[in-house]
This record gives sequence, C-alpha cells and structure tokens, in this order.
Amino acid sequence: MNGSRAVLLAVHGAALALTVVAVVQTLRTGVAEPGNALAFGLLIALGELSGWRGPRTAALRDREPAPLAAAGALAYALLGDSGGRATTHDVPQIVAVVVAAGLAGAVPHLARGGGPDLDHLARRLLTVGFAALCFQPLYNAGLLDRYLGRGAGHALFLLLLIVLIALCDAVLAALLLRARAGTRPPYGPLLRDELRGLLGIGSAVGATGAVTALGVAAAGLWALPVLCLPLLLTQVSYRRYTAARVTNGQTIASLARATEIAGYTPAGHARRVAALSTAVGRDLGLPGPELTVLEYAALMHDIGQLSLVDPVPSGATAGLPPEEQRRIALLGGAVVRRTGVQEAVAVVVERQADPYREQPLPARIVRTVNAYDDLAGDGPGGALDALELLRLGTARDHSPEVVEALARVLASGGAGEGVGGRRRPSSDWVTHG
Repeated sequence: MNGSRAVLLAVHGAALALTVVAVVQTLRTGVAEPGNALAFGLLIALGELSGWRGPRTAALRDREPAPLAAAGALAYALLGDSGGRATTHDVPQIVAVVVAAGLAGAVPHLARGGGPDLDHLARRLLTVGFAALCFQPLYNAGLLDRYLGRGAGHALFLLLLIVLIALCDAVLAALLLRARAGTRPPYGPLLRDELRGLLGIGSAVGATGAVTALGVAAAGLWALPVLCLPLLLTQVSYRRYTAARVTNGQTIASLARATEIAGYTPAGHARRVAALSTAVGRDLGLPGPELTVLEYAALMHDIGQLSLVDPVPSGATAGLPPEEQRRIALLGGAVVRRTGVQEAVAVVVERQADPYREQPLPARIVRTVNAYDDLAGDGPGGALDALELLRLGTARDHSPEVVEALARVLASGGAGEGVGGRRRPSSDWVTHG
C-alpha cells in the first residue's frame, strides 16, 4: 500500500507542481493571443460540461469521461499557426488555459456533488504538458518549418506525436489503475487493456486533436466548431451508452437483491461478493470487459436459489449434493439470460458447480469469493479459518491461483475497507497463516 500511495502522490504532485508553475508564469508574462486562448478554453469547458460524471461499470471507470475536452486541450497543445499566422503561446500558457477551462467546466458537476476525478485530471495535465513540450519549442524555434515545411511532413510529424502521446497516456493510466487497485496486479494486462481502449474513443480524441490543430492553422478559429462537432456528437452518444450500461448494472443489482429480500442469502452478500471478486479479477489481470462480466455474474450468482422451496441456511450451497448445486447453477444461468445481459455472464453463473479446472477464470473467482464470504465470520479468526479451508479445497473446488489472489487482496485491503462486512486479518495472518 505504501508503494501505491507513493505512485499516486508522485503523479498528483507532478500535476500540481506543473499547474502552479504554469499559472504563475502565465500571470507574470501575460496571455499571448488571448482570442485563441479564449476559444480553446471555451471548447475545453464545453467538453467538461458535457462529459460524463456519473457512476460507471468496472470496464468504464478508467476511460476518458470528457473526450471533447481532452481533444480540445490536445489541439491547443499542438497549435502552430492560426489562420496562417504564427502563434507565440508557450507551454505554461497551454497548461494554465487547460486548468482554468477544465475547472470552469467542472463547476456545474461540483454543484451536483460530482466533481472531476483527480486521476483523470492529473493524466490530462501531464499528457497535455508532455504534448506541448514536444511540439511548441520545436515550432517556436522554427525547426519544424525548416525541416518539415507546412505540408505532408508537418501532418506526419503530428501523427507520430499523437501516437507517442497516446502511448504515454496509456502507460500513465495503467500505472494509476494499478496503484488504485491496492494490491499489485500484473502491469502488463492493465497496459494491454489501456492500449485496446486507444482503438475506440482514444483514437477519436487523438485524431480530432491533430485535425483541429491543422484546421485552425489553415482556416483560423472558425474551424473549431466544424471540426469538433463530430466528436461532440460522439460524446453525447458515449454518455447515452455509459448511462445505459450503468442502468443495466443497477437493474442487475436490484435483481440480485431478490434473494436477500426473500431470505435466501444474508443481507449485502451479493454486493460483497461482487466487490471482492472485481478486486481479485484486477489482481489477476482481467481486462475491463471481463471485469464487467465478472461484476455482473458475482451480483447474480445466487439467483438460482429462488427455485428452492426451503432456503439453505445462510445461503451457503456448498454443503448441498453436487447434483443440487448444479441444478441451482443452471437455473440461475437461465434467469440471467432472461435479463438480456451478455451470454458470458450467464455462462459464469451456470458453471459455478463445475470442478474449477473446467471453469473459466471469472467462474473460478466468483466461486471462491462466494465460499469465502459464506465461511468468514465477524472476527479475524473467522477470515483466517475461511482462507485455510479454501486452501485445503484446492484439490477440486478452488483454484490455488484464485485463492492466493484473494489472500493478497484481503491482506492489502485492495477491495476497500470493510469488504464483506468482515474484519480483515492482518497481512501476516493472510499470507503466512
């Protein structure tokens, strides 16, 4: 945990230091080309204002919530000429404008209690600063005009620079995600997930930023609304898509509570299993889409118990005959299919009773975490005993890899304070018990 905090403090501290230096320097020297600064500032503020600030699923939590604002900031960082005339704004002014505009656009969200995410804000500032540092000194020194001209060479240079910036942002995003996970999940899968994300909204942000900078260079500020309109429409669609995903997740969570309301499972059981399963999945390097499947399946893993005439004590089905466990799991999968969620979610639910070697990894995780929540008591001794029982069951019932990942998550507190409503054992108890 100390290493994770150090990473977060380093990234946030670097963004804060960059902001302070940029604002002080801009106030000292004044704003160059105030018309350009105001136009791009309004674009960034509009992007923040129309960005998504609501809850998101596991697959969406690390994605850019305001693509238009990110594209506008990137375009300003890569702006050379404006309407055929050379600009003179520098790196500090670019960062200062991005900060001021971002805060202005976030005010309505703050009023509704949904302020900007610090990780996304730090990433944007550092990425924009890096982009401006790579472009503006070369442009202001005349090196780009001298060696590349203002035609295809300049456009190719911007394209290569966009790729480099995107890679740096992906590295930074994966680093922050790993730090936020609390445990030390493998960095490689997190980075691959971020790189895959670049093929979607990330590529649209980069392309819009580069094209906007080139368009303003040729046609002036009139090019801003024309070139950014497609991304604004995309952002509106993205908001609707995200809202639909969140609504779907809330519907699933409501359905999952049916077993608690009917008295088949303890209160909060599905929520605890979902939170802890997602943390274990991150530790094992599952990508975003698979984390969403895991989250939904964990919420609905007990839905098949509604077919029972008499509830199982505490909802723990592990003591039932294998045939009964398999029947409950298959019925649960059938119910999940009727909700309209992904087929993969139903598969995870209906394979809970299979031997772990025949299960997909998400099913192994849900099975083990569910068993832990069933077995753990209210004190640290109960948690320790539950882990020991899971380790003893690795011959057939539980994957050793998943059990050890669960131990790491519990030891580090990576699933959040009080997950499962249980007191967690200390690190020594969990890892060496």
